[in-house]
Amino acid sequence: METKRKALGKGLEQLFSNEVIDFNNFEQEIVSSAKASDIIEIPLDEIRSNPYQPRTVFNEESIKELASSIQEYGIVQPIIVKKAVKGYELIAGERRTKAARIAGLETISAIIKDFDDQEMMEIALVENIQREDLNPIDEAKAYENIIQIGHMTQEEFARRFGKSRSHVTNMLGLLKLPSATKNLVERNKISMGHARSLSKLSDDTLINNLADKIINESLSVRELEHIISSENLPKTNKISRKEEKNIHYSIYEKVMREKIGTKVQIKESKIEIPFDSEKDLERILEILGIEITGD
Repeated sequence: METKRKALGKGLEQLFSNEVIDFNNFEQEIVSSAKASDIIEIPLDEIRSNPYQPRTVFNEESIKELASSIQEYGIVQPIIVKKAVKGYELIAGERRTKAARIAGLETISAIIKDFDDQEMMEIALVENIQREDLNPIDEAKAYENIIQIGHMTQEEFARRFGKSRSHVTNMLGLLKLPSATKNLVERNKISMGHARSLSKLSDDTLINNLADKIINESLSVRELEHIISSENLPKTNKISRKEEKNIHYSIYEKVMREKIGTKVQIKESKIEIPFDSEKDLERILEILGIEITGD
């Protein structure tokens, strides 16, 4: 990981330079070191989210409250963006940008920084695991992705981000929950404690049924754990080292999909890139910089 750090810009080196990574210090450093001329107004309709943003659910009520504050006091701290082919991509300030739109602003104060795609991905992931309003499923995905891109073990991740090893394991376990139950966690219908208990089970149907029971009967975490233990329900196996290694592929699939524009899959030591037609294949080859010349 240290080798890769050498290729990063100064800002990201600062982000990863401490024993425990702190995104807030990174963002504050950029803002405090910016000159007045570095802060400009850019049109909101030219800004799009960081394409590597792991957050899928935003607290609408919180953003509306922030929008009201912006209407009264304006933007207190500029957002951070990078120039894109068309417009700008967000590096930091997603909530401020959404709230500014709701507040009816047409422009927003911003600082432009030059980060490449790899840096954008890492910044988005680091930022989101340190935001207290991130729901448990998005937080778990952020844990998984940082472990993948950093080629870390769970122990290394826990030490780097000031988490306990058991907390990291519990969070990653949430990603094995069936989609219906994960959706309930994302919407705060069931708590992190409930989700952690359910993640120990191996039967998806049983998990979904218990999730519904939690909601319908207002079960406490203790009551749920009593049901699970007293009925001796089938438990899941812990994540094996092989499985832990294989989840590293998903981040690379995501990066390649962004670049190529098609659903890339990495499995069994090979990369699969589907295409719809010969013209589509030519498009993919062109993106990859592969030129085929004939006689």
